[in-house]
Amino acid sequence: MPKLIVTTREGETSEVEVGDGLTVMEAIRDNGFDELLALCGGCCSCATCHVHVDPSFAERLPEMSEDEDDLLESSDHRNERSRLSCQIPLTAELDGLRVTIAPED
Repeated sequence: MPKLIVTTREGETSEVEVGDGLTVMEAIRDNGFDELLALCGGCCSCATCHVHVDPSFAERLPEMSEDEDDLLESSDHRNERSRLSCQIPLTAELDGLRVTIAPED
């Protein structure tokens, strides 16, 4: 099972093991990180699962869709590492992925 390393908005870091087929958003939500709202449930129709991804994983992530890009445009906290966690399926290739939950807009 891949491991995901999550840093909260307060700077606390936790490591969680993730079941096959889950997205980063599902892994964060299912492991008790309440600050990630994920209001749309992973449908890529809001930006409440916004995370900043460790740059060392940038090349391994799936390409950002136009919808994801448009939704992230609405965030005051978007940067070059911004992604919607619902759009990142966890795979063995992403084992050890580090994300930080973005500040709330």
